[in-house]
Amino acid sequence: MLRNAMSHLLGARRSHRPGRATGTGTVQLPLPPALSASLGCDAVGVPARYGFRLMSHLPRTGCVFADADRWWWIVPAGSDLDLDWPPQVAYAKGAFVPAVRPRLIHHPDERTPYTPPIPLFLMVCQVTGVTPSWAPSGGERAVSTT
Repeated sequence: MLRNAMSHLLGARRSHRPGRATGTGTVQLPLPPALSASLGCDAVGVPARYGFRLMSHLPRTGCVFADADRWWWIVPAGSDLDLDWPPQVAYAKGAFVPAVRPRLIHHPDERTPYTPPIPLFLMVCQVTGVTPSWAPSGGERAVSTT
């Protein structure tokens, strides 16, 4: 994760302008301007039915966006490195998400927009019934416990 974060810091910085659409049918989640996103941003999308449960059990929650189908959690860029996110999860690099009108539903009290990725990963695995897996890139996917 640190290697990927460093490459983002040393490379070109991503724009965090609100709602910038792309030709692929995605929109970039607009971070509040007062928050510092110095590590870059990715987003983890979980089915909306798990949203409240995840938020109530996480020790710290950053910016969370929602649409009808998914809740999107802002995480530092590269939070997918060596983490085997469950199949129900959508991981969006650069926080470019396939959503029509996502809205900010949680703004953190701190000056950082991030939800810590490891607690989020463990909670997502728990609510989706998947055994956590830290498989190296290209390794096996997580195995369902159900």
